[in-house]
Amino acid sequence: MENQILEVSDLNVAFGRGSVRAVDGVSFTLGADKVGIVGESGSGKSTVGRAIMGLLPPSAHVTARRLHFDGLDLLDQTERQMQSLRGNRLSLIMQDPRYSLNPVLPIGRQVAETALLHGNMSRKDATQAAAAMLERVQIRDVARVMRAYPHQISGGMGQRVMIAAMLLSAPRLVIADEPTSALDVSVRGEVLSLLDELVTSNGSSLLLISHDIRMVASFCDRILVMYKGRIVENLTRLEEARHPYTRSLIAAMPDARHPVHRLRVPDRESFEPSHTPLAGETL
Repeated sequence: MENQILEVSDLNVAFGRGSVRAVDGVSFTLGADKVGIVGESGSGKSTVGRAIMGLLPPSAHVTARRLHFDGLDLLDQTERQMQSLRGNRLSLIMQDPRYSLNPVLPIGRQVAETALLHGNMSRKDATQAAAAMLERVQIRDVARVMRAYPHQISGGMGQRVMIAAMLLSAPRLVIADEPTSALDVSVRGEVLSLLDELVTSNGSSLLLISHDIRMVASFCDRILVMYKGRIVENLTRLEEARHPYTRSLIAAMPDARHPVHRLRVPDRESFEPSHTPLAGETL
C-alpha cells in the first residue's frame, strides 16, 4: 500500500507455550498521521508497541500475516538489524523516565548516545546536537541539565529528556507508550503539545498508546480501541463509538463539562459475549 509507513496484519503475541494470548489478530495501518491505541491495563496495547519494536522477551511467540515498517518485514530482521532501526528510524518513548533513563549516566551523555550510534558524529558534535535538542524541548539551563543525573530532575523534565533522546534522529515512526501517565496534570498538556510539534516538524508518524481515551481523541487522527488483545473499534471521533466497551471507557472518564457524583463502572456482562466483535462487525 502506498504512503503506509507501518502495516500490521493479523498480529498475534502469545506467552507460556501459547497458553496466554496477549494480542489476538490485531490489524491496522499507519501513514503520515497520528494513531492512538487505547484500552485498560492488560488489553495488549503496550505489547503491540513492543512487538513492533522487537522488544518482547524470548518467551513471547510473535506471528503476523504482515508486519512491515517502511518496506521492511520486521519479523525477518535479525537482532543486529533491529538495533540499527531502534533509536534511528524507529523510536519508543517510555512512560516513566525514572525507569527508562540510566541512573548512573548524566543526561547529556544519554541524549547524545543516539547521535553517536546513528548519526556518525564525533563526541563533540553529538554533545552539541544533544544540547540543541534539549533546547528544542524547552529545557532551561541546558548546560546544567546536561551534567545532571536522572534523580536530579523532575518527572516532567525527565519526560522532555526522553522525547529529546528519541526524536534526535528524526525517526520515521515514533511509538509513545503512556508518555504522560507519570506526569502531573499541569504539565501533561505541555508535554503533548511539545511531542506534537516535534513529530510534525520532523515529518514523523506517531503511534500513541494510552488508557486515556479522551486525551487520545483530542490528540490523534484515529483511535483504535483494544479489549482482551483485540481491536474492537476503529474511530475518528468519540461520537462514532458503537461498541459497548468503548462507550464504557468514555463513561468512566471524568468530564468537567458534565460533572457527575459518581463515575460509571464498566458493566462487562454487556460487552463480553461468547465472541467479542471485531472492528467493523455487527454487534
